[in-house]
Amino acid sequence: MLNNKEYLNKIFQSNKPLIIYKTIGGYDVYTDFKEKITLNSKNFKNFLNKKTLQLKSPIKELNCYIGFFGFQLLCENIKIKIPKQQSLNFYPGLVYKPQTIIKIRKNIVIKSLLKNFRQIQTSKYENKYFYQKKFNLNLDESKYSNLFKHFSKKIQLGETYQIKICQTYSNKSKIDAVDFFWKLMSINESPESFLIRDKDYSIVSCSPETLIEKKKDVIITKPIAGTLNRTKKMTKKFANNFFKKNEKESKEHNMIVDMERNDLSRICKTGTVKINKLKTVEQYRDLYHYVTEIKGKLKKHITNHDIISAMMPGGSVIGCPKINTIKLLNGREKLNRNIYTGSFGYINSNGDMRFNIIIRSILNYKKRAEISAASGVVIDSKPKREYKENYIKAKSLLDLFKT
Repeated sequence: MLNNKEYLNKIFQSNKPLIIYKTIGGYDVYTDFKEKITLNSKNFKNFLNKKTLQLKSPIKELNCYIGFFGFQLLCENIKIKIPKQQSLNFYPGLVYKPQTIIKIRKNIVIKSLLKNFRQIQTSKYENKYFYQKKFNLNLDESKYSNLFKHFSKKIQLGETYQIKICQTYSNKSKIDAVDFFWKLMSINESPESFLIRDKDYSIVSCSPETLIEKKKDVIITKPIAGTLNRTKKMTKKFANNFFKKNEKESKEHNMIVDMERNDLSRICKTGTVKINKLKTVEQYRDLYHYVTEIKGKLKKHITNHDIISAMMPGGSVIGCPKINTIKLLNGREKLNRNIYTGSFGYINSNGDMRFNIIIRSILNYKKRAEISAASGVVIDSKPKREYKENYIKAKSLLDLFKT
C-alpha cells in the first residue's frame, strides 16, 4: 500500500495527464480527468454559460473545469479576426474535468471520486526527454527595432498609447515537464504558476499576474505594468523609489490601471470599482514588478461569458486602448501567440473563478519548445531597453535549458 507521498511521486514519474496549480500555502494537483473539452469559437460561449453549471460533484474542490484559453480564441470571442500566421496548430483552448485532487501543503491530502485510482504505471524508457540549450529568436534586435519604429509612429498618430511587441524563443525539445516545473518553482515561484502535462503537450509557467479572481459577486484583477531588472544588491525599497520617480513607468502603469478599471466597469455596479492596493512592488528572481489591485461588485445577471469577454485578453499584456492595439499587433505579428497572453484557470459550478494571464511560460508541443515575452512601448520608450526587458522576462525559463 503506497503512502500519499509515494503515490504522488509515482504520478509525477508516470505519463498520466495532470495539472499542478499554485495556491496559498502550496499546490493543488488535479488528475484522473473524466472529460477533456477542446474549445473553439463555436462552443466557447455555450461552455462558459451552460456546461460549467452542470457540474455536481460531492467533493467541492472537484466541482470545476480547469484549463486554458489561447490568445486567438479570446480574440475571436470578442469578434477580432487574426490574419493567417505561422502556427504550430496548437489547441485553441482545452479544459479538463478532474476526479482527483491532491493537496500539497505541510501534509499531502488526496480526495478522489474513484475507488481504484492508485493503479499507475511509471513511464517507459522509450519516452526519452531531450532539449537544446540554444534558442532561435523570431525577432532579432534589428527586426525588433524596425517593428518598434513602426509602432512608435502609430503612437505618434494617436492610434495607440502603449503596445506590447511579442518576441518568441524556440528550440527542438521534449522536456520532462514535472522536473522543469519544480526546478522553476525553486528559483522563481510566482502566485499564478501552473503546469499542464498531457499526452501530446505540456505547459510550464511561473506567471505572476492574476487577471480574474471572482468569489460570489466580488471580482478582483491585479494588473502588472512596470518592470525593473533586479541585481543582487538591489532592495525592494530601491525598486519602489525607482517606479515612483520614473515618469515613463508611472505613466504606463496608470494607463493600464485605467484600462482595467474600464473593463471591470462594463460588468460591475456603478461606483463599486475601486483600487484596493495601489502601486505595490512584487519581487521575483530576476526582476521587480509594479502591481495594482482593483476590486468591483458584479451587476446582477452577468454571465461567465460576459466576464470573460470583458476581461480577456488581459489588457496589461496587450497595450492601450485594448481593442485597437490588438488589431495593430495582429496585423504585424507573423507568428501565432498560441497560449501566450491567453489565460489559465478554473471555473466552479457556482460561478466562482480564478484566471491568470499566461506569460513566463514554456509551451512544449510537437517536439518544439516556445517561450514568449513582451514589453510595453510608449511615446518615450527606447528600443534597446525594451528589447533587453523581454530577455529579462524570459531569462528564468531560458536558464532551465542550461542545466
